[in-house]
Amino acid sequence: MNEIVVSVPPAASFLSVGLPLKISLTLDQQKVMYGTTLLGWKDHAWLVCEWPLQLGHDQLIAGGTPCTVSYLHDGKLVGYRSELRDLITSPVPLLFVAYPKAVEEMHLRKHLRVSANEPILLMRADCGNVSESALPTNNYFGGLLKDLSEGGCSVVLVRRPAWLRAGVTVRLEFELPGLGHITNLTGIVKNADMREGSEMIGIEFRFNELEYIEYRGWGGSVRQAIEQWTQKSNTELSF
Repeated sequence: MNEIVVSVPPAASFLSVGLPLKISLTLDQQKVMYGTTLLGWKDHAWLVCEWPLQLGHDQLIAGGTPCTVSYLHDGKLVGYRSELRDLITSPVPLLFVAYPKAVEEMHLRKHLRVSANEPILLMRADCGNVSESALPTNNYFGGLLKDLSEGGCSVVLVRRPAWLRAGVTVRLEFELPGLGHITNLTGIVKNADMREGSEMIGIEFRFNELEYIEYRGWGGSVRQAIEQWTQKSNTELSF
């Protein structure tokens, strides 16, 4: 079961310009939900976002109308109860929403995820049975492993090749410090986006497809190795 955590937000640490938001409210006795984008905020006062495209500019919504704001952030569904403060149509249609007094977080990931900082090699999995040395250079790419869980990982790339997109199957090779070197681990690219000038991709692992680990004093499967490493790393970060 997903655990819901209620917390008072520290100043702006949970917000970022360009964050996609969902705003839910009741109009004409019907519950509706609109998508919008966060443009800015004033701490402990209000958030300002784009006027939802689905709403006509002549739609009358009274100030003080209750609403719920929600968004996805770092593997969590975050939401809070609020109210509409104001809306303007000129020179640009904007919507103002009350700043949260408290937020609720629901962790969506099934597995513990910890930070990492290891080089990783990604190779196309649909190139036939050819050796790595025979692969054309555009069929494999280097990146930086940023976080890792038993179920998947995130990788930062300076430049993402055109073939490396959502739905593509890749083979992964990277180091688990202190445990061993993983090769031929299958993964499915789930998403790709731009963060701070670099490309970030999310990968979901597919085990039992010829993955291998060169152990250093430890035995077990690749899945078990990743699980042990993430648990150990999380324990070390807690102290």
